[in-house]
Amino acid sequence: MLIFTNITWLDLCLASAGVYLIKQAFSKKNPAPYPPGPLGWPLVGNVADMPHTKAWLTFAQWGKKYGDISHVEVLGRHIIVLNSVKAAIELLDKKSSVYSDRPVLTMGGELVGWKYALGLLSYGDRFRYYRKNIHRLIGNRAAMDIYEPIEEIETRQLLKRIFAKPEQLQAHIRHTAGAIILRISYGYEVKENHDPFIDVADRAMNQLSRSTDTGAFMVDIMPWLAKAPEWFPGAGFKCLAREWRQTLEEMFSDHELNISQAAGVAPVSFTSNLLQGRTLSAEEDHMVKWSALSLYSGGADTTVSTIYSIFLAMTLFPDVQKKAQVEIDAVVGTDRLPSFADRNSLPYIEALVKEALRWNVVAPTGIIHCASENDIHDGYYIPKGSLIIFDMLEFHARFMLNDPQTYANPSQFNPERFLDNDGKDPEREPRTICFGFGRRICPGLHLADASIWLSTVMSLAVFDISKIVENGVEHTPEVDSSSGTISHPKPFKCSIKPRSAKAVALIQENVNY
Repeated sequence: MLIFTNITWLDLCLASAGVYLIKQAFSKKNPAPYPPGPLGWPLVGNVADMPHTKAWLTFAQWGKKYGDISHVEVLGRHIIVLNSVKAAIELLDKKSSVYSDRPVLTMGGELVGWKYALGLLSYGDRFRYYRKNIHRLIGNRAAMDIYEPIEEIETRQLLKRIFAKPEQLQAHIRHTAGAIILRISYGYEVKENHDPFIDVADRAMNQLSRSTDTGAFMVDIMPWLAKAPEWFPGAGFKCLAREWRQTLEEMFSDHELNISQAAGVAPVSFTSNLLQGRTLSAEEDHMVKWSALSLYSGGADTTVSTIYSIFLAMTLFPDVQKKAQVEIDAVVGTDRLPSFADRNSLPYIEALVKEALRWNVVAPTGIIHCASENDIHDGYYIPKGSLIIFDMLEFHARFMLNDPQTYANPSQFNPERFLDNDGKDPEREPRTICFGFGRRICPGLHLADASIWLSTVMSLAVFDISKIVENGVEHTPEVDSSSGTISHPKPFKCSIKPRSAKAVALIQENVNY
C-alpha cells in the first residue's frame, strides 16, 4: 500500500500519456488538420486548459480567438467546441447521422447510474423507443391539449404559494415544476408541503447536473480512474458517486411505486398511456420506467431555471413588465386569469418568453455529443469518438444566443427583438437553438414551453415584481449563473406584491376543471 502514498496528478497524467504514446506510435497520419485551438503540452495535451467550473466562459474565449470550431486534446481524447449557430447546424443537424451519439460519461452515467436516462443514452434502439413514446404523447402542441388542465391547476397553486410566502419564490417554482411533471408522468398529485418525492427528486436533479458538468470530473477524461479505490489520490469523486447513486436509487424506487399507481386507478398520464392494455416483458418494463424518469429529469429542473430568470428580468427591467401587463389587461381583462386559450392573442408575452429562453440559457453547453465515425468538416479532421460541445452562453462573447451580430445589445432583456418593428425583421428564433440540435433536440420542448408561458402570463396578470428595499436602500440583483449541466440564476431578492384587490381575489379563487 505504501507505494501509492506519493502518487500525484503528474503521475496519473504520465501514466495516461504512456498509453497515449503507444497508441500514437501505431496510428495512421491524419487525412486533414484538426480544428484550431490552444497549444497543448507534449504527452498530456490540453489537460491544463480544461475548465472545471463554468466551462462556457473558457469556451467563449476560445471562440473569440479560434473561430466557430475549436479543438483540444486531453490525453488522446479529442474535444471539439462549436461556438456558432452555423457550425452547430452544419454538424448536429445536417450531419446528425454522424453527430447524434453520446460519449460514456463515467461519473454521471456509470458511477452515479444515469446511463439509462434519455439524455445520456447512446444513439440506438433504446434511444428511439424513448423518443417515440415521448413524441407520441407530448411531441406537439396538439398532443399537449389533454394536459392543459393539469398545468392550469398547478400554476394557480403557484400563485397562491407566492402570495403567501413571496420570499420563497425559487422553492415555489421548483415545487410547481415537480408537481406538473409528476402529474403528467404518473398522475401523481404532490403533497402541498414537503412532499417526500419532490424532496428526493430535487436532490437527484442537482446531483445529475453536477455529475455531468463539463470538465468537473477527470474520470470522464481518464475512465480508468473509476477502478481506483477511494483512498487513491485523485479518486475522492468515488465517495460523491456512491452518495449520489443512493439518491438515484431512492428516487427510482419512488418512480416504481408511481408506475404501479399509474397502472392501476391513477388519472390519465404519460405512464398510464404506455401501460394501457399491455403486458410488458422485463426489458420493456425497464424501458417504460426509464422513459418516465427521463421525462421527469428532463422537465423538472430546466423550467425552474427559466421561470426564475423571468422574475429576475422583471425585477431588472420594469418597462418590459409594464408593457406585458398592458397587453394582458387589454386582451384578457382583470376579471379572470389568462389561459392557454389566450396565447395567440398575446404576442408580447410570446416574445417575452422567447427572450427569457435567449437571455438565460438553461443548458449553456448542452449535453455533450459524440462523433460516431471519422469526419472531415470544412477542411478539418474530426476523428471518431470526439466529444462535441456546443456553447450557448457568455454575455460578452460573439456566439450563439448572445452573439451581438445576431442579437442587438444581447445583455439587455428586450422582447421587442422578436416582434415586427418598423419594418425590421424579428431576430433569430431562440427556440431553434436552446432546445438542442438534430436527433438530440429536447423531446419535451412543447411541455417546457407551455409551462414557462403559463407561469409567466398568470404571474404578470396578478403580481407587480420590483427591486426590494431594505432599510431605505434599494437592492439591484446581480445577474450570475450557477455551474452545472443545468444552469440557474444565483438566488436573488425581489418584491412581489398583488397588483390590486381584484388580483388578490383571482389568486385566492378555487376553480374546478
